[in-house]
Amino acid sequence: MVSVEFMYAAANNAGLLKPALFGAQQVMVDLRAPDEDVLSGMGVSRDYSIRYPLTWITDLVAGSTIDISGQSYRVREVTAIGDGSECRATLARL
Repeated sequence: MVSVEFMYAAANNAGLLKPALFGAQQVMVDLRAPDEDVLSGMGVSRDYSIRYPLTWITDLVAGSTIDISGQSYRVREVTAIGDGSECRATLARL
């Protein structure tokens, strides 16, 4: 079985992830922006959100601030996905 960390590392190597700074920690995240096609064009995202392995950012909570590619965001909500090894955080642009 392939770990979620391995999948994200592969996505990073393919240039699909964005740099995020949370406190002093820098990690790579999957950023979704408003009006971005998702699911191969089957839908359109309306909110800013990120997805990431839980082990990469363990203490991200609602109200936290995170900088992604030089833009600051406030975390609105953090939700575990699947078996809990991956998280999705909805964001508000500051």
